[in-house]
Amino acid sequence: MDLIFAVLGLLALLVDSIRCQGVYAPPTVRIIHSGNACNVEEERHTERVYTIREGETLELTCLVTGHPRPQIRWTKTAGSVSDRFQDSSVFNETLHIQKIQRTQGGRYYCKAENGLGSPAIKSIRVDVYYLDDPVVTVHQSIGEAKEQFYYERTVFLRCVANSNPPVRYSWHRGREVLTQGSDKGVEIYEPFFTQQGETKILKLKNLRPQDYANYSCIASVRNVCGIPDRSVVFKLTNKTASPSIKLLVEDPIVVNPGQTVSLVCINTGGEPPPILTWVSANDSLPQRSVVNGGTLTLPSITSDEAGIYSCVASNNVGNPAKKSTTIVVRALNRGRFWITPDPYHNDDNIQIGREVKISCQVEATPPEELTFSWLKNGRALRSSERMVITQTDPDISPGTTNLDIIDLKFTDFGTYTCVAALKGGGIPDFSIDVNISSTTVPPNLTVPRGKSPLVAREGDTVELECLVSGKPKPIILWSRADKEAPMPDGSMQMESLDGVLRIVNVSRDMGGSYRCQTSQYNGFNVKPREAMVELIVQYPPTVEPVFMEMRQGLGRPVVMTCRVLRAHPSRVLRFEWLLSNRLLHAGAFDAQKDETEYTIRSLNKEGWGEYTCNIINEAGAGKCTFQVTGKAYPPEFYYDTYSPLWQNRPRVYGFKLQWTQMNPSAVDRIIAYRLGIRQMGQQRWWETEIPVNATPNKGELMTHNLTELIKPESYEIRLTPITRFGEGDSAIRIITYSPPINPHLREFHCSFEEEAICMFIQDKNDDFDWTQHSAATRDTKYTPNTGPSADRTGSKQGFYMYIETSRPRKEGDQARLISPFFNVAPKNPYGITNPPAYCFSFFYHMYGKHIGTLNAFLKQKGLTASEAPVWSLSGNQGDRWRQAKVSIHPTSSFQVILEGIRGPGIEGDIAIDDVTLEEGGCRDPPPNISAKAQSPSIHIWLLWVALALSLLPGQR
Repeated sequence: MDLIFAVLGLLALLVDSIRCQGVYAPPTVRIIHSGNACNVEEERHTERVYTIREGETLELTCLVTGHPRPQIRWTKTAGSVSDRFQDSSVFNETLHIQKIQRTQGGRYYCKAENGLGSPAIKSIRVDVYYLDDPVVTVHQSIGEAKEQFYYERTVFLRCVANSNPPVRYSWHRGREVLTQGSDKGVEIYEPFFTQQGETKILKLKNLRPQDYANYSCIASVRNVCGIPDRSVVFKLTNKTASPSIKLLVEDPIVVNPGQTVSLVCINTGGEPPPILTWVSANDSLPQRSVVNGGTLTLPSITSDEAGIYSCVASNNVGNPAKKSTTIVVRALNRGRFWITPDPYHNDDNIQIGREVKISCQVEATPPEELTFSWLKNGRALRSSERMVITQTDPDISPGTTNLDIIDLKFTDFGTYTCVAALKGGGIPDFSIDVNISSTTVPPNLTVPRGKSPLVAREGDTVELECLVSGKPKPIILWSRADKEAPMPDGSMQMESLDGVLRIVNVSRDMGGSYRCQTSQYNGFNVKPREAMVELIVQYPPTVEPVFMEMRQGLGRPVVMTCRVLRAHPSRVLRFEWLLSNRLLHAGAFDAQKDETEYTIRSLNKEGWGEYTCNIINEAGAGKCTFQVTGKAYPPEFYYDTYSPLWQNRPRVYGFKLQWTQMNPSAVDRIIAYRLGIRQMGQQRWWETEIPVNATPNKGELMTHNLTELIKPESYEIRLTPITRFGEGDSAIRIITYSPPINPHLREFHCSFEEEAICMFIQDKNDDFDWTQHSAATRDTKYTPNTGPSADRTGSKQGFYMYIETSRPRKEGDQARLISPFFNVAPKNPYGITNPPAYCFSFFYHMYGKHIGTLNAFLKQKGLTASEAPVWSLSGNQGDRWRQAKVSIHPTSSFQVILEGIRGPGIEGDIAIDDVTLEEGGCRDPPPNISAKAQSPSIHIWLLWVALALSLLPGQR
């Protein structure tokens, strides 16, 4: 038995949580299209295909429902691998692409999410159709017959066109249509797919005189999307030949920078005359280049423009002809030197009587033109037994020369100069000076006292320093020693001529160990010297939250917590809490905790404002900011109102504005809303206040009818909640006028929001009238256990019609509500043979132990109302709105009548709302329950009770 009560309690909580959600609903989505579509197909019930012609405008709209209003995002997959969908996603209901290209075809997804349930996703495949101009290429084969002494010459004409959908080809010779079998000397290959697209080959066997003619290839996609056929003509003669060319230049061409270079290419054969083009190894020619026919001119050439240039000749006969040449621009680049002490002695110093080698390296283009010469103290030096000059093998160490001094003497001290030059001349020589003396000593590295560890604060500019001694002073290389990480400039090593590494705006991730070491270049070729520098970067505490808005009502507590994530030094000194720069609380930070807290026990008006928590260490302060406010959250406009727009007068229209309140209990009770309305294009706002009698619940729908709106103008609506604090955050939406569908032909809808109640009238021959009411104004003093607590959408401000069954009403009294006339247009001039179907639907609320009967009748013009109702229901149906649907088949203009009959007591109010009439029969109408039906909610409870009993131990 305990299990039964537990199950029932769980169900009660579940039902209560569902009721608290109100009109909140997860998103749904569907995609509609406009623009220039060729057609939209449904493939295998799972894939929608939208076909569009290249160059047209693609427009897809994502229609969503759900509350709060879902956020919409368009994304794309498939199509070209390199194709990016406008570099980002599109956050808009409508996806608009002008002049769509073939690479933009693929699958487009619309994703809608509002934080409730799973996101709703729909997709559509966009297929872009196109047809390029066809291209005809000609190939020939010549083979010797085995038994006869003549040559057979066969020609192949291949037609290629890129297209979507696949292309169809047809061949013509002059005006004659060529088909397979129409000429024994002609064969036509069926299309096959190549990397160039669909192709069709025409084979001319053993050429005959009549085969020399004009051949036309016509490509067609059967006029889909209005794409016309495209054609190309090729003239085949006995002179048709593939291209051949000649370059009137040397290969390679070696020039000096600044020269003007002209490359000349000429045709030496080919029919039709080939077209000449120039290309470079980089695909694109230099920007300053000039092409005139077969001549390519490069004015004032630079080293960057050196490379391979090719002349290509094409006439669609055979393979294109191609000739290439290489342009080499002379240059002497960076030079370096190094000194190598006697390798046979374990000593890095230069000593009299021992060997010493000076090496010099220069980067040269072209390397084969590089020459070296040596000078001592400005005089030419020749190779001798003690002064050996060698040039290293260019394959091992290109551009390197060595001077070996055997048995160093005091007279050998001096300045040695390595001079590099190019044989072709035209550019200045490059020289490097190296001093050999008693002061020429290997390098040594030290870190100045007090420079390691070096302490800096984040954002400072720091200089890491290594003192380098020795002569000559080598280049110093800096790198990270503690981890594989790049240097501040992004490289793995940085060079320094003076031994100083300068770091601007140092950050916390730059702290650690740095290595400085000597380079062999411009110094001694010995084991590198190195030293270490430790950099410590201090930074203020990193805290969370950096900013937080806290909304709270008066008299309620507020707790603010500021948390330390990291800091260096990690020992935090103190904290302070401030309100608008006024100190509230300060103290030493507890090393055992990583947070500090400030509590407002009972919030008052003086407590609203900006609170700041500063957590301070030696490097500075980390700041948490809390904005404590009593501002109400913005309202959430409801966009799924069924038929919100109505019009009963020629020049004005009305709009049913509905919304819910975001987090209504977060602050003080909302006492009113300020409604602002402005006609689009105008500056002036009109404002009014909408009072709120009771605290709105989460998800409760509120309604306000906007009237006297001018057709066809659009309006901007601004809605602002008001509490004791004052105005809260506003929400804005745009309402747009759209002409209604003719209610007599297509659709009629009435939610009874206006006084005219959609031209319904009260029957003068009944016992009493239906009453227009809303739950916000209805007096339930005498009948608390009957009638609805909101309209069909859940809004207490929304209107509906109901019958009041309190005294003096008595059992059996009838109230009838009659609709306006609806016209039925004949399908043919001789009248209606098959009466059209209409779906008549409405929502009803029948709650109370004395509920009587609700009937719906059809009355046709010229006839009395049908004796039997087309729909009827009696008895208590529970405290909820339900929908009734019934298909009717009138043969002439008609009205519908809704009749409410009082039951045996006062708890028998019956209400109706959202009456609709649509052309076409009803789809899946609800069952027509009659004769004192039990509430379905009772069936659900009984089902759960039965399930619980079946789970009890020992039950079989």
